Amino acid sequence: QVRLVESGGGLVQAGGSLTLSCAASARTISSYAMGWFRQAPGKEREFVATINWSGGQAYYADSVKGRFTISRDNAKKMAALQMNNLKAEDTAVYYCGATGKIYSAHKEDYRYWGQGTQVTVSS
Repeated sequence: QVRLVESGGGLVQAGGSLTLSCAASARTISSYAMGWFRQAPGKEREFVATINWSGGQAYYADSVKGRFTISRDNAKKMAALQMNNLKAEDTAVYYCGATGKIYSAHKEDYRYWGQGTQVTVSS
């Protein structure tokens, strides 16, 4: 069982930055790939970024490529999402997930989810 807790969301102006954190309560997270997804009101949960177990491979949605960076620290059992140059369209609830896949952009592959953290970008 893996319990995930996100933090770091908030209100930021367009062009600003935020860093989201995902803390895992588990014996280890090194056997899981981690991912960040987001869900805006009235929309489906969509892929943002994923990182493999070692942190050596990371993939991003086209909409955030070059602005967001996903990272992980297995010793601290944490993952993070650094978000720069935020835009109004980045406004959503952001969710951290863990999957037994090597990495995945598909929410159906994720077995564990956090409760989400709200990010609001004002234009």
